[in-house]
Amino acid sequence: MTNLKTLKKQVAPFEKGTTKESIWQLINTVIPFIILWVLAYQSLSVSYWLALVPMVIAAGFLTRIFIIFHDCTHYNFFKSRRTNRIVGTAMGVLTLFPFDQWGHDHTVHHATSGNLDKRGTGDIWTLTVDEYKAAPLKLRLAYRFYRNPIVMFVLGPIWVFLIKNRFNRKNARKKERKNTYLVNVLIAAAAALMCVTVGWQQFLIVQGSIFMISGAAGIWLFYVQHTFEDSYFEEDNEWEYVLAAVEGSSYYKLPKVLQFLTGNIGYHHIHHLSPRVPNYRLEKTHNSIPELQHVPTITLATSLTSLKFRLWDEDRKNFVSFREVKSLPKTSISTQAKPEL
Repeated sequence: MTNLKTLKKQVAPFEKGTTKESIWQLINTVIPFIILWVLAYQSLSVSYWLALVPMVIAAGFLTRIFIIFHDCTHYNFFKSRRTNRIVGTAMGVLTLFPFDQWGHDHTVHHATSGNLDKRGTGDIWTLTVDEYKAAPLKLRLAYRFYRNPIVMFVLGPIWVFLIKNRFNRKNARKKERKNTYLVNVLIAAAAALMCVTVGWQQFLIVQGSIFMISGAAGIWLFYVQHTFEDSYFEEDNEWEYVLAAVEGSSYYKLPKVLQFLTGNIGYHHIHHLSPRVPNYRLEKTHNSIPELQHVPTITLATSLTSLKFRLWDEDRKNFVSFREVKSLPKTSISTQAKPEL
């Protein structure tokens, strides 16, 4: 990677989106989601398995809706902050995320990603090898439970999206608390309306299936783009923002269909380098700057290996599995980060 200090300047021209592109993305995302939802509902009269086809596709579009929500919290989707808040809050109702609360945690995540001394907000619970070896049995068991794929990708969406998001964080400001209450009320009202309109059983089947599929996909995307073998973690005095972005966030090279449904979030290294770049400009940014094409790259096949990575080895500067840890010597503990999911 050459001249890291110039990268942010090179990315700057791509930080401005257009209202036309943003509105078009809203249209080609929300309308197909609604059509697929109705199609899934109608297909239930034949069989659940037939309805599962449009539900899986709808889950992809719900993931894309989340990316729009995500961009709005970065205030890069529209030029107007007010428009970003309105659209972002609406997309938050569909995805079960409060705008201000998640925006706060995600901003902290961007500012601290890969910083060993500032873990615990907006990220995945990660212990170092030293911390794990020195931890009491209770903590090690809790960490193993948390890192179990079933817990992370099945129970995780239920806990984080459905339950945790309904409550304000400690010390949240009044504006943030009010936004959480507003989103909760709108979610309850929308759910009640749908139950009256289509029936509570049908609503729970369709929306519940879409929610679980998209929720698992969302956590997987976040997990795999920060948990790959040679990621980036450093203590605060050695941590660098640009390095954390381009080396600690992967380029997830996906097939075009999945790239579309995931709102280009596979270009995660660019997003962390400059959160001001709208999702529909990420690919162009990547293709225009050669330095950004030589970053940690993973594919659908190679990303599956991330499932075995559990702990960060500070000595070897890479992720290791629980099995590999058994052969490493026990040393002193440093900072233990608390789980976010």
